[in-house]
Order: sequence, then C-alpha cells, then structure tokens
Amino acid sequence: MANTELAITPIDAGESAAVWPLSIEAGWNQNIADWRFMLAAGRGFGLRAGDGRWEASSLVLPLGDRLAWISMVLVTRARRRGGVGTGLLKRCIAEVQANGAVAGLDATEQGRPIYLPLGFRDLYRISRWHLDRAKEASPSEAVRPMTATDLPAVLAYDRELSRMDRPALLTHLAARQPAMAFVAYAGGRLAGFVLGREGRTAYSIGPVIADDETTGLALIARAASSAPGPFIIDVPDAHADVRQWLERQGAVSPRGYVRMTLGSAPGLEDPSHVFALAGPELG
Repeated sequence: MANTELAITPIDAGESAAVWPLSIEAGWNQNIADWRFMLAAGRGFGLRAGDGRWEASSLVLPLGDRLAWISMVLVTRARRRGGVGTGLLKRCIAEVQANGAVAGLDATEQGRPIYLPLGFRDLYRISRWHLDRAKEASPSEAVRPMTATDLPAVLAYDRELSRMDRPALLTHLAARQPAMAFVAYAGGRLAGFVLGREGRTAYSIGPVIADDETTGLALIARAASSAPGPFIIDVPDAHADVRQWLERQGAVSPRGYVRMTLGSAPGLEDPSHVFALAGPELG
C-alpha cells in the first residue's frame, strides 16, 4: 500500500489502553499513564486493522510554539516493510510544519538513515543506561524534595536551560511520581532539578537539568535512591562524570540515540545543562 493511500486516523487519549500493545510488542517501557499523557497533550496518528485493533501509531508532542517532538512511531510486525512507518512519520512532519514549528526526535541507529534524507540533522549523541540500583550516593545538602512552591521556578529554569517549553510535562511528572522529584539550590537560587516516572518494566529518571555536572549527578543519585528500581536513564554522551558514576554502579548501556531536528532550534544542540532526558518519547 502506498503512503498516499494509508488510512491514517487520529488517536485520542481515550484509546490509550487500546494502543498500548504496540509499545509492549516493541519491548518499550511506556505504560498506559504515559500514553494517556502523550495523547492528551499532543496529537496521535495511526492505522487500524480490519478488526479495529491499532496496528501502527505516531505522535507529535508540542514543546512550545516553535518546537514539537515526534515519537512513538510503532508498527506491528505484520504491517512492517510496507511504508507504514515512513508514511506516519511524514504525516507527523506535516503536522509540525503546518504549525510553523521545528520537528525534533531521538533516533536509533536503525532510524537515523531514514531521517537524514528527510532533512533531519544531528545534534548530539545519547546513551541509554540500565541501572538496578545505586550503590553509592553523591551527597549534597543542597538537594531536597521538590514541593509545589518550587514548580514555578522549575518551569522557568527548565525553559531557559533546556530550550524547551514544557510546563504541562513537568507539572504532570511532578504530580505523578513526587517521590522522584528533587531540587537543588545554591546561593538561594535554583541550581537544578530531577523528575522521574514509573514505567512498564522500569522507573525512568529524567529530565535532569542543572547548572553543572556535580549538581546533575547529585540529583541523579538522589532519584536513584528514591524508588526500588530498576531504572533507565538517557544521558548525553558529553557528560563523562555521569557516565563514570553509572559504570561504578554496574549500569550498562545497550543502545544509544542521536538527537536530531528538522530545522533550526537555537540552543537545543547544546546539552551542557541537560544531564538526562525526559525520554525519547517526551523530548
């Protein structure tokens, strides 16, 4: 079936449980709460089989007026190799561009050769780490649990340093898994924060935004001590101290990603203050 003939239909938040089997089949970590948030905050597109089951999905998640994240491009094994994934990807790109925004995504090594001919460019490399539990802390008296009164400062801080505008996402994560939400202060001002969430098979640590690597590592260590694990965390390769700490904890990194954009998103190419992503599905 040609891409122009694909019967692409919207996926709304009420379909979260019905579309969830797609990410389970792929072995991904999302749970129904993830799907519900993404479909409510963004726009989903997919294909149904003749019996009504979802057999493919894709998602556009706005991160402000000028940036949108493309993710969750999933196709059942039975429908692969027929141009379905590429067709959905192009539908998402058209959605982003129609709104005058830049498209971003985190590409696997298998996906990157598909994105490059479409005009996407590399920003930086990311490693996904699997961690059972932290064996050592990175103590910091400046790190404490996040409260509701911290949230306005966290949203402003994140917007400045991550170059993403994602108040809905951060507010959702802070409320969803408050035991993994921490802030760091220095000299009376916010110097970093970490959020996390439970997943289908592991807890995700991230995003982690901080002034420097020492603060970012203290936040990661605190979050890794706040839940039973196991954990996954996506860390830009630029942060050697974080990588070395993870290796000392026995963490392994079976795969990586490349952050890419279709168009210019000033500042997004610099991961200096990004010590862990929210996840490739969330930006």
